[in-house]
Amino acid sequence: MKIDLTGQVAIVTGAGGGIGRAVSLALSDVGAKVILVDLAVEAGRATETLITQRGGDALFVSADVSQQQDVEAYVKVALDTWGRIDVFMNNAAWQGEIHSIVNYPVDMFDKVMSINVRGVFLGMKYVLPTMIAQGKGVVVNTASLAAFIGSRNLAPYTASKHAVLGLTKTAALEVARKGIRVNAVCPGPVDTEMIREIERGQSKGSDVNIREQRLASIPDGRYADVSEVANLMVYLASDYASHITGQGVQINGGSHA
Repeated sequence: MKIDLTGQVAIVTGAGGGIGRAVSLALSDVGAKVILVDLAVEAGRATETLITQRGGDALFVSADVSQQQDVEAYVKVALDTWGRIDVFMNNAAWQGEIHSIVNYPVDMFDKVMSINVRGVFLGMKYVLPTMIAQGKGVVVNTASLAAFIGSRNLAPYTASKHAVLGLTKTAALEVARKGIRVNAVCPGPVDTEMIREIERGQSKGSDVNIREQRLASIPDGRYADVSEVANLMVYLASDYASHITGQGVQINGGSHA
């Protein structure tokens, strides 16, 4: 099985690192031209450099995914530059601070929801019209295992990922007969800086080794590599996944099997 996205145009939000950088590179490796979206300019440009050094086509756009005008702007850049949008990796997210619900700052709750839910909603709101006009397109939202289960001291993040899965299912139903598929990837722990920040926050003031505890609960005994999640996302974007839509696809080493 060989995936070939030559001639297709992809947008990746949160492209500056972690899963976003990995899927940007993976898309480029199978021929896609990639619009790289991130609020972190240095990190986003670093992903752009990595792709161009490998002979790919990429363009970085600085944007805050929670702001309507920024989302409209990155969509316009994609259309002005390459004329279409075939793949949308709606990936940008933030874990927020680590607190119990009763101690969680209200403004921080709002910020997590703004990035993780409003950002996903706005991305689909402004990308889907182009795909509808084309009669073709694929959206892959980044949710989480936290879309299915709770996690202590991560209430806003957990709530936001439940919401991402709900948005995914609803969007998939709305566009299923317009040639567009919408799915979500739902990783368990992935070996990124985000999970390390969560571990530091959850273990603060405790002698418990959160990583060891979490690894012990995963049947295959390890965290996912970002490349593994990226490979799943590219598969969902390909014609090999042509009958898959409205799903939250888990990748977690057997957790909650």
